[in-house]
Amino acid sequence: MPPDNPNAELVERIITVQPGKRSGQPCIRGMRMTVDDVLGYLAGGMTEEELLHDFPYLTSEDIKACRQYNEYLTQRTLKFRLYD
Repeated sequence: MPPDNPNAELVERIITVQPGKRSGQPCIRGMRMTVDDVLGYLAGGMTEEELLHDFPYLTSEDIKACRQYNEYLTQRTLKFRLYD
């Protein structure tokens, strides 16, 4: 994430990628919970409160970082497609 992005520090602190863990997918704080897992639960209709209740090791910051990471990737992909 570019350093000029105000959410860069949050995302870089929380979202981790380790080869061999969940096939190198972006995970939350080195755990086996991936960004896609969190976003999938939210897309499926779970609220943030339900996620935090069902997965007590997650924090609101973790969920925010997942959303920001996804937003960054989406914007980057759109720019690439529009300007390539």
